[in-house]
Amino acid sequence: MTIVTIGLPVYNGERYLRESLDALLAQTLTDFELVISDNASTDATADICRRYAARDSRIRYVRQPVNVGAAPNHNLLVPLATARYFKWASHDDLYAPRLLEKCVAVLEDEPTVVLAHAWDAVIDDAGRVLRSVPYELDTEDPDPAVRLRSLLRTPGGNDFYGVIRTDVLRRVGPHRGYYNADRTFMAGLVVRGPFRQVPEVLYHRRDHPGRASRAGAPRDRAAALDPKRAQRLRHVLPVMYGEYVGGMVKAVLRAPLSPGERARCLREVAAWVAGAAVPGHRASSLEDELDNA
Repeated sequence: MTIVTIGLPVYNGERYLRESLDALLAQTLTDFELVISDNASTDATADICRRYAARDSRIRYVRQPVNVGAAPNHNLLVPLATARYFKWASHDDLYAPRLLEKCVAVLEDEPTVVLAHAWDAVIDDAGRVLRSVPYELDTEDPDPAVRLRSLLRTPGGNDFYGVIRTDVLRRVGPHRGYYNADRTFMAGLVVRGPFRQVPEVLYHRRDHPGRASRAGAPRDRAAALDPKRAQRLRHVLPVMYGEYVGGMVKAVLRAPLSPGERARCLREVAAWVAGAAVPGHRASSLEDELDNA
């Protein structure tokens, strides 16, 4: 069995795609498959992907007939995975050569860890490092309630792009299309087991005007995840906010927790809501650090 499946969703990524693919193909851990899902791009993305797939047998390229939205395009990659570990990759970010090697080593050595990632830095459109980003979340604590509290209340973190146990990932369920659904998705993982950070800067997030996190207002960002969310009458913001809070509750209810652990996690969600930590609040968005850069 292949060790890692890298799932790369992309839409109109021609500007940075080659750099990202080159960085992924240069990984020191070479036993991986790279599955690309092209979300009906209208630029040169398809040609780039086909050329790379023709020269490297580890690459599988699939193209969606229509733009299904960013969240469904991410989800479509998970059933295609054949490896025991899975990592989403972004077409505009860069990856140090030992990122996969070091994250996989953590997962191999620590069976209770569900996700491994590394420290990251922000780069500009030319690949120059702007700043390193400290990882301040307490996602390594053995107590699921402590891990969830940190995810709810501490901004930052890019664990969505970590290396995840595929079997755990599939039990969490799909990435949803409401505003900040990435945060509820991570809640579904963090209550199932601790995360581990490799203490080296091995992941480089590219900050540029076209980045998904700069899509604009909450509705615009939700519409980028799922085009149906652009319909104001059917998907009003209060409903999406309710979905966001409900997503946190569902993450706890679906996790294999003891009754005591589940009760303490639900209390953390209730306290978070009571403290007005709703979507739009700085501590509840994965991308706030980039938004405020």
